[in-house]
Amino acid sequence: MMQGAFWGIIVSAMATGIGAIPVLFLKQVSTRMKDVLLGYASGIMIAATTFSLIPEALDSSNLFILSLGLLLGTFVLNVIESRTSGLDLESRKFNTKIDKKTLIIIIAITLHNLPEGLSVGVSYGSGQENLGGIIALAIGLQNAPEGFLVGLYLLNQKIPKLKALLIATLTGAVEIITAAIGYFLASYVHGLVPYGLSFAAGAMLFVIYKELIPDSQEGEEEQFPTYSFVLGLISMLFLIQHFG
Repeated sequence: MMQGAFWGIIVSAMATGIGAIPVLFLKQVSTRMKDVLLGYASGIMIAATTFSLIPEALDSSNLFILSLGLLLGTFVLNVIESRTSGLDLESRKFNTKIDKKTLIIIIAITLHNLPEGLSVGVSYGSGQENLGGIIALAIGLQNAPEGFLVGLYLLNQKIPKLKALLIATLTGAVEIITAAIGYFLASYVHGLVPYGLSFAAGAMLFVIYKELIPDSQEGEEEQFPTYSFVLGLISMLFLIQHFG
């Protein structure tokens, strides 16, 4: 049981890094391609948030807790964005320069993954047969496009491909820590999971509305990312229906 939980947690967390692997093969991303990819990723993430995270939080709590978490997640990301507006994000040590928008994406994905890891760990620790595997698979499916999104933004910042892959992987690796906490303290932290999932949903909705969708509409041909958004939403709904 514990060995299965260990591998389920690792695979779910590492799905973020797996999703970022395609950035290794992207030589140059044109404006049109960037817009289409961002539109597709936005569709996937809005579907994952509204048809997976929110229902799961609502099923295990109530509308008040869900609303509180959504507002808190939005508020925290809003504060982070305002506090980083004048921040110098250049690191001489790593010869890396990241703009504010990319930093917000990285922070949002990382914060979003913390309660998701907790959810996976609690599911494995609950003792309910197959529940852990189902939740781990569902979270892993959400993590993959998030990893690609982080990698894409970093690649756009001229970050070396391997470094972009590493950073994207680390945003998902934080799940291992909270999943371990959730697994060993399942009976104590179970009640925190809906709060965490609601917070994660609020954080992601902020990023989708404030950053991803506007970025996908920067090009002259807005219809391509618009259709791509819908296709991304449909793709995620398909995965949720068959695996979620």
